[in-house]
Amino acid sequence: MATSVVMSGSGLWTPSHSISNEELVQAYNAYAEQFNTDNSAAIERGEVSAKPFSSAEFIEKASGIRSRFAYVKEGILDINRMRPSIAPRLDTELSDQAEMAIYAAKKALEAANKTAADIDVVIVSCAYTQRSYPALAIEVQDALGIKGFGFDMLVACSAATFALHRAYEMIAAGTAKGVLVINPELTSPQVNYCDRDSHFIFGDVATAMVVEAAETANAEHVYEIMSTKAVTSYSNNIRSNFGYVSRANDTNPFAADMLFHQEGRKVFKEVCPMAVEHISEHLQRHSLDSTHIKRWWLHQANINMNTLISRKLLGREPSIEEAPIVLDSYANTASAGSIIAFSLHHQDLVSGDIGLLCSFGAGYSIGSLLLKKR
Repeated sequence: MATSVVMSGSGLWTPSHSISNEELVQAYNAYAEQFNTDNSAAIERGEVSAKPFSSAEFIEKASGIRSRFAYVKEGILDINRMRPSIAPRLDTELSDQAEMAIYAAKKALEAANKTAADIDVVIVSCAYTQRSYPALAIEVQDALGIKGFGFDMLVACSAATFALHRAYEMIAAGTAKGVLVINPELTSPQVNYCDRDSHFIFGDVATAMVVEAAETANAEHVYEIMSTKAVTSYSNNIRSNFGYVSRANDTNPFAADMLFHQEGRKVFKEVCPMAVEHISEHLQRHSLDSTHIKRWWLHQANINMNTLISRKLLGREPSIEEAPIVLDSYANTASAGSIIAFSLHHQDLVSGDIGLLCSFGAGYSIGSLLLKKR
């Protein structure tokens, strides 16, 4: 018999620091005014573009975001810095992302009624890792006292779903007994807080999931993974170019084009139909349609994107209960968004209810899991 694979515990760690749209706009506008004053002559000659001003209303209308959490708030609102001030740590100290990961991991283990002895694989999967090696997953594995192995994955905003796919496959194949998937999304260092069109998009958070065989699951809320589906299609419309090769290129590793940047309108136009097609095909594989889905845990990047995708799938406006939104207070947390939505909005479902968890982002990449409450 094929092994039935389940998600048995989710963990969510939220930083203590929050930044409202109003705070962010006040700092950005002050920076823009100072920049325009300092560069007034060059701007007048047409050599430099003036920085446009922003507003909290513009941000909310464009994205649905009202605030975001920050691992470190200090420095982000300083117009002479415009980036977080994160103190460096010694090689002998726990790294920032490992610390975030452990917070979420412990919550997921508790929810799943598991200990380190029940886990033999750790996957740390996120949009950015703060170093290349040793793998953060191995650092987390060591800190939690887990025997087995760990590895890192980078799949931008689909990192969490793609890692859950790998966990599902390992349990189904019998090569692992318990997999801990963690998404420590430390996005703020890659945000260009000097860019009006993107400075408000991202927030920091950490999420985690426990994946195991159904026969070993004893948690209160257990979800069978009915199937998974993934697709990638190369696009340049969302990029983050920061990397070690900049040293050899003799370029500025912190220049604007090295940080997160996107062609937002193109992304919206191209990703929305791609996501609708992907989800529809996933449901059709099980002879299901949108009427069979109790909950949609969708990627949390933009309220207009989520609304359009949900409307196309349902043929009507989705209710907040059907397709919960968390980006208003968390902002875009890269791969963690759909996992946050699941973590906060899954306990009310009853046995037999079906939900779909889906991410879509840079790559382009889309990953989905069809889940049934046990």
